[in-house]
Formats: sequence, C-alpha cells, structure tokens
Amino acid sequence: MARNSGGGAMGGAWTGVRERVLALRKAPRWWAVFGAEWGSSGHEFELLPVLTEEQLRAAERQLGTELPEEYRMFLLEVGAGGAGPGYGLFPMQPPGPDAPPTTGHCTLPFRPELTAEHDEHQCAEPRRTDYPDDDAFSAAYAAWDARDDELRAALTEGTLCLSHQGCSYFYVLVVAGPHRGTVWEDVTAVGEGVVPVGLRGKTGPPPFAEWYLNWLDHAERKAWDETTEPPPRQRFTSDG
Repeated sequence: MARNSGGGAMGGAWTGVRERVLALRKAPRWWAVFGAEWGSSGHEFELLPVLTEEQLRAAERQLGTELPEEYRMFLLEVGAGGAGPGYGLFPMQPPGPDAPPTTGHCTLPFRPELTAEHDEHQCAEPRRTDYPDDDAFSAAYAAWDARDDELRAALTEGTLCLSHQGCSYFYVLVVAGPHRGTVWEDVTAVGEGVVPVGLRGKTGPPPFAEWYLNWLDHAERKAWDETTEPPPRQRFTSDG
C-alpha cells in the first residue's frame, strides 16, 4: 500500500468517507458530538463540495507549496472543508483575483524544537529587580519582548491551520519539513506552543488520514448510540 510523506496509508483511504459523514446528519444524537452543534460555529455534519484538480493547484500556488498527499486527496474526494475534528475543517478555496500574495509561511520548515526554546525564553523574562535602573530594565524587556514575538510567529511556520477547538486552540497540519503530513495542536494561547496531537494507543503525531478517520469513528459511535443517556442538548435563539 502506498504511503505519503507523513506516514499515513493512502490508496482508498477516503472511499465512502463523504457518505459516512453526511449520513451522520440523520443520526439520532448527531448533536452530542463535540463541535457539531454550537450556534453558528457548529459544522452539523455538512461538507463543502470537493475541489477540482485545477482549483487545488491554484490554492497550492497561492500557499507556495504542494499540500501533503492525504490532505490533497481529502480535498479532491471528500470535501473542501466542513465536518471534522473540533468545530470542523476550515474551507480550502482557490484564490480569487484580488487575493493577497502569499506570505511564504507555509514554505518554511516546521521546527517543533521551537516550543522548548520558547518555554525557556518565557522563563527568562526580565525582572525589574535584576537591573540597576528603569532605563536598563526597559531596554532589556524590549529586547526580550521582540524575541518573544519572533518565536511566537515562528512556532507555526510550515503549518496550515485546519480547525479550531474553541478557547483559541487550533489543529494544524505540517506542510513543510520532516514532520510533513502530520497533525499537531497549536496551544500558544496558553503558552504551551505547538505540540503533537495524541491519539489513544498511538505514539507520535498522527498523519492526516488517521487523525480524521479516528474522529469519524468516534463521531459515529456517539451519534448512533442510543444505549446511554446523552448530554443535555444546547439550545440557541436568535437573541443569544
């Protein structure tokens, strides 16, 4: 069986997946799956239409890199966004005529070691008591703060944001570097950097197909389960 650079299985990985996802709209407890129903943010097990090869290549030209094979085939065979882990996959759309030029962010290699470097940098935040006067402290703090901004920006280089989990947590796909094709969590909002997604019984960051299909298996078990008491259903109204 062929494998992509992220280590995940190819060849038929997406056969029937679109149908499985859309079928969950009729499951008796579809709303109990995290992210399926949450006001306007819930994905409700909807999927966007798939991309054509031409549309996908246009999106890749805009990003400045060819996407990992498992994700490419998902966009071509399952959907260009919609139902998925967290609150669903962000849309992948070909650029319009007025699209801004690429920043090159996706072309730089992903460096997971920067998370540890950023942790060390955070621990070295200057303290006023270590400096003889306010001017010396201000200069040291300005230099530390500038480096902190650089490190934060570099943490997600070589990645594409896939989905948000709420509370400013995100799933990202590595698109450049040795970890290309694997899925990580961006938890910089709480100062923890970018860390591998953990799947039960697995070690190391999962490739895209394994990550998505693991979510789908879990969603099917929960949405079709009528043997246990479901959690209370959230209700939303137009006035909040």
